[in-house]
Amino acid sequence: MTEPTIATMIETQRRLSTDGADLLTLAGVSDVNLLELQKLFPVRATLRGDALTLTGSGDAVEKAAAVAERMLDAARQRTPIDPDDVLRWSLDPRGEAGGSPGRIALPGVRKVIQPKTAGQAAYLEAMMTHDIVIGIGPAGTGKTYLAVAAAVDALSRKRVRRIVLARPAVEAGESLGFLPGDLQAKVDPYLRPLYDALEDMMPAEKMQRALESRVIEIAPLAYMRGRTLADAFVILDEAQNATSMQMKMFLTRLGVNSKAVITGDKTQVDLPKREESGLHQVERILPGIEGIALHYLSGADVVRHRLVREIVAAYADDEADAEA
Repeated sequence: MTEPTIATMIETQRRLSTDGADLLTLAGVSDVNLLELQKLFPVRATLRGDALTLTGSGDAVEKAAAVAERMLDAARQRTPIDPDDVLRWSLDPRGEAGGSPGRIALPGVRKVIQPKTAGQAAYLEAMMTHDIVIGIGPAGTGKTYLAVAAAVDALSRKRVRRIVLARPAVEAGESLGFLPGDLQAKVDPYLRPLYDALEDMMPAEKMQRALESRVIEIAPLAYMRGRTLADAFVILDEAQNATSMQMKMFLTRLGVNSKAVITGDKTQVDLPKREESGLHQVERILPGIEGIALHYLSGADVVRHRLVREIVAAYADDEADAEA
């Protein structure tokens, strides 16, 4: 058994100023955020007066302090914090804090969208500085949500005149062909996540008007053929289910003063075995072209329930074992 070093045996203390921070936001209801910090690192976290005091071994205190600083930054900006945020920051302690410069303030809903991880911050930055961004990562990393937020922001600032959101209509093991209704009614289940993101970012009446006037268009990828999309923010979601031909068709729709964001998860391809995913192809052939950014998100960027992160990791481990 490894003997403890002197550094781990000597107890140290570090005081962090809470000046300007909302203490309830920092600690959480019933101190759940501080308890999470103590669970992740062998330290005691004490909130008294104008300071958060961390006590423990030198190494543990330093690691906990890096996360606590991010908690304090968020609390100073009144950004909600929960134990999942504390866990995420512990996995990526040097990333951007809750008050990242990449935050998006959406008019009408009094909502601020901001990255919760360094990977998300870099993803938002890529969308601001490139005409085409390809975001690749597992479920729950905010690929689609942040892309829709960037699109709504661009529309509200009049940087584009419309938003076009597309998804391949590929069945993920279920058959919808027998469902009643017209073609739009049949494909709407595929497009529901895009509606959900929009509903979270725009007042209901404004969103409905935008959809009716086609300022915002949500459609299956097949509807893009033959069109030129100018002055638009175009998002292709679930791009791992676009074929190579569909991906080429989509990329060549881009017109003057337009941006495109392509999102996908390489581990969830629902195409027939003989079809190559267009996402795999662009990952191979497009890097190095000026104006195109390829950005990868990882398990550390998962912002859903904490179990999602562990589920993603378990599947990745299983696939690695199968390939070994």
